[in-house]
Amino acid sequence: MKKTIQGIAHAAARNPSTSFLKALGWGTIGGIAGTLAMDLTLMAVLAAFGSPALTCFSIVGDTAAHFFSMHNVGVTGTILLGVATHYTVGPLIGAIFGLLAARVSALRAHTLKKSTFLGILYVEILSQPLLATTPILLKMTAAATLQWYIGAFIMHMIAGAVLGAVVGRGLRLAPRANQEKSEGSR
Repeated sequence: MKKTIQGIAHAAARNPSTSFLKALGWGTIGGIAGTLAMDLTLMAVLAAFGSPALTCFSIVGDTAAHFFSMHNVGVTGTILLGVATHYTVGPLIGAIFGLLAARVSALRAHTLKKSTFLGILYVEILSQPLLATTPILLKMTAAATLQWYIGAFIMHMIAGAVLGAVVGRGLRLAPRANQEKSEGSR
């Protein structure tokens, strides 16, 4: 709120395109950061247990390649396809979360704890259809499917926490700064 000479408070004019772009930007940044945190953690854990560090990218790439082959599209280089898939889907999911967090009042977080929780919940729910395609298309055994879901749950929790923290912090900075400026001018 801006105070005028007459003492009447007026709301500062908001540019809807700026808030849209800001939400889109913070969501994309959060999606990239969350995907990167998840992938680095997973690669470190896999390497610590003696497995190839790029196993997850290979599995994701194999799933995508199988999906494309069902549509008569041949794909090679499944690890690169897995990386491309991860770093396309992660920022896209983040951008959508950023827009939702800015537009849906129930998703507006005023604390880091709430924004982190909402990010985790969002990623865990949204990733389920994507995660379900892997055991189906690759015809995994029950034990492999269970291992896949446990690992994916933990890794997506990390991605969601980072996404929620980045988006929550990014979208909360400007309103708080504007509020402090308006309180200081009183």
